[in-house]
Amino acid sequence: MPGSASSERATLLEALSDAVESGAGLPAVARAAARLLDASVALIDRSSAVLAVAGASSDQERKLLSGGEGVKTVELRVADTAVGELRYRAREAPDPVIARMVTTLLALELERSRSPEWESEEAAGAFVRAVLRREVTDRRDIVAQASELGADLDRGAGVVVLRAAPRAAQTGEWRERVLVFAQRALRALAPGSLAASDGGEAAAEIAAIVPAEDDERLARAAAGLARELDDSLSGFHLTTGRSRRCADPVDLYRAGSEAHLAVNVGEAEGRAVLAFEDTGAYRLLLPAMSEDPAELERFYAETIQPLREYDEQYETELVATVEAYLDNDGNVAATAKQLFTHRHTIRYRLERVRELCGHDVSATEGREKLGLGLKAMRVLGIASPRGPAMEPGAKGGKVARATEE
Repeated sequence: MPGSASSERATLLEALSDAVESGAGLPAVARAAARLLDASVALIDRSSAVLAVAGASSDQERKLLSGGEGVKTVELRVADTAVGELRYRAREAPDPVIARMVTTLLALELERSRSPEWESEEAAGAFVRAVLRREVTDRRDIVAQASELGADLDRGAGVVVLRAAPRAAQTGEWRERVLVFAQRALRALAPGSLAASDGGEAAAEIAAIVPAEDDERLARAAAGLARELDDSLSGFHLTTGRSRRCADPVDLYRAGSEAHLAVNVGEAEGRAVLAFEDTGAYRLLLPAMSEDPAELERFYAETIQPLREYDEQYETELVATVEAYLDNDGNVAATAKQLFTHRHTIRYRLERVRELCGHDVSATEGREKLGLGLKAMRVLGIASPRGPAMEPGAKGGKVARATEE
């Protein structure tokens, strides 16, 4: 009977409204929504954390969380902000008006219940960014603000930077998910740690100020973070860099530069975890990176940038060849063996390098400049181009000395 069904829907909608208004909590709200939609329901926040599940059985819940057949996903938004998502698996399609009312109520409840936590995390992120950008320089201010956020910096601290690059396309707020996993791990490993998220389209970057009485504790926190996230984020390439511990919180700006240098070098060299003190000669470039990165960028532009741009345009391996040639102490035969190509091809590429950037890698000065150019590229966080060698005339190792592009 239509009247009876309408009355039942009104009763169930009132029950959902009561659960929201009374502050009964997300599990109770999810159960009320499940009854109204006649469906199994999962409520997930913007970091992909499952907050509440209401299913007819444990099997239904598993299907719901795994995104199995028949599972619908609806983004929950408050104004222009995504606050999470609703997943449900219904016996039959719900009334569109009812479905919209349910998602609106769930979005508001999720935003309300998680708002204090999000505000605290956003405040911590703003503080970390301000310190690492040297926007806060007074020791008392740094210590006081950190204390308000639950971090004791009086006994020293350091900086850990994690970079996460997806191996495949990601859906949803994946950068937020990386931040939440990092925050959870750091809270367990080093209580009082404060984290901020940054990064571009290709990767997420988490910078964390970690209270530490000594370098060993900071090292344990960095290694533990790398280990925990490697288990939690299997679809990502992860690199972690850490600074030295600094006794004075004013030096956290320097520590941030050290951690960024370490993560840039670690990523370029394929090292999952790298400490600043283990970056070798790269440490000499830290002042340029911290105080005058423009000079470092100019040196890179005069040495490696023309080679990298050529590689990207023509899918060649000039940068990789220079790297291998320097690693093999200028031995052409060893370089050819490492790159699985003919030594004549290596000689052709090195000649192309000289034509493009003006530096002769067979000469001592040229090797020094190109070696420093490679280090500048890594310190600046510029990825090495990778791809098949496709130089004109490089077939079968017989290279024509052509300059055509």
